[in-house]
Amino acid sequence: MIKLLKHYKNFDPAAKSVFEILFLYPGIRAVLIHRLAHWCYQQKLFFLARFFSEGARMLTGIDIHPGAKIASTVIFEHGMGTVIGETAEIGDGTVILHGVTLGARRISDLSVGKRHPTVGKNVMMGTGVIVLGAVTIGDGAWIGANSVVLEDVPPGTSVVGVPARIVSRRKLLNLSPQKEIAA
Repeated sequence: MIKLLKHYKNFDPAAKSVFEILFLYPGIRAVLIHRLAHWCYQQKLFFLARFFSEGARMLTGIDIHPGAKIASTVIFEHGMGTVIGETAEIGDGTVILHGVTLGARRISDLSVGKRHPTVGKNVMMGTGVIVLGAVTIGDGAWIGANSVVLEDVPPGTSVVGVPARIVSRRKLLNLSPQKEIAA
């Protein structure tokens, strides 16, 4: 938890203290409650897992299925309206803004195993992003606000639009926007 609090503090210049983050930021509350719900889910205490996840949703506006796998330093910035599906996986350092959906693509996906996205490390997902299906978002990718992602996104790329398309590629060692290379 200390690692996550420090990560939030480094990310958000508006955060005045770790106490403010811990008690007033909905994203960190959602992640902490999700960890409890996920543990219950792993123990096959499904009702209890869903009970905690529903409580977190009511408290924070962030709906994370207890089966989702979330790394230790994922930031849900604001978070309201965010929905994370059961088989979704999110890597360290990823920032997810409000209104993001990591969902299944079609009803027929409900009968298969992996049906939600896998998000790599250090990914930035803008407001209102929708990622559907068992797609992979590569490390260091940036997804523009309100984009709809239906296919894999290579590492170090920026995508925008409906459906999302690549608009730039970056070297993974330096993810600054000033170093973008035209696609």
